[in-house]
Amino acid sequence: MGDNAKSLLILGAGFLGISAARAALSLGYRVRGTTRSSSRAEVLQQMGVEAIVAPELSASLLDSLFSDRPLVLVTFPPDEASDAAVLQKLPLARASVYISSTGVYGETSGRIDEDTPVDIREPRAALRFATETLYRAQGAVVLRAAAIYGPGRGLHVRLKRGEHKVSEGGKRVVSRIHVDDLSRLSLLSLEAGLRDEVFVVADEAPVPQAEVIDWLCDRLKVPRPLEVSVESLPETLRHDRSIDGRRILRRLNVALLYPSYREGFAACLDASP
Repeated sequence: MGDNAKSLLILGAGFLGISAARAALSLGYRVRGTTRSSSRAEVLQQMGVEAIVAPELSASLLDSLFSDRPLVLVTFPPDEASDAAVLQKLPLARASVYISSTGVYGETSGRIDEDTPVDIREPRAALRFATETLYRAQGAVVLRAAAIYGPGRGLHVRLKRGEHKVSEGGKRVVSRIHVDDLSRLSLLSLEAGLRDEVFVVADEAPVPQAEVIDWLCDRLKVPRPLEVSVESLPETLRHDRSIDGRRILRRLNVALLYPSYREGFAACLDASP
């Protein structure tokens, strides 16, 4: 790539954005990122990111950020005003990726891949699907991510704090993706110049919750979580589905850094103080 291609703009630089920024900086990119949080901006600046604090994105704010035709990673959840501003400028990007969620599959159970119909009866799923459709219309690649975890965020943190609950013996299958794998796939998609495609992103080991909980509790030396009714669980923990994320790996000819919860959570525990 030429020098002017080595520019990454992260819109909504949070948990995933920090991982993507770290990876891009290591490759010699100029990285800019927007955030609503001044404390998050300080973290980004310490990394070497040009951070912009903005409660809402506007076309005027984005003018200068798009002037060098950057690669663009959009990570913030649906926000009508900010999305409208970004969509107006997105044709100026060299390539773009929009991070969506497997939440667009609603109540669908079982194996899910890119050919599985969405289930948008629930308002949040409908809004997410409508928003990703707008981004695809402007050429963005949509990555529908399974549950994102990594150092400081995920099941291991909730178990350590005694905050996690389980139902039905943890028999429901959960898919997840390590934040560093998601950021890596995002960058590779941008560098490959993919356009107007949808991929689901997950590791290669969807397993019942109980298997991961037992594995983590043994290593953390904490008790198993309390059993509660499924209705009392957060919506994201009620699903029973296996996300097949192999298509993007084949398309980019790449392997995951953390193909299962074992490698991923082992790295998280090693990174914990």
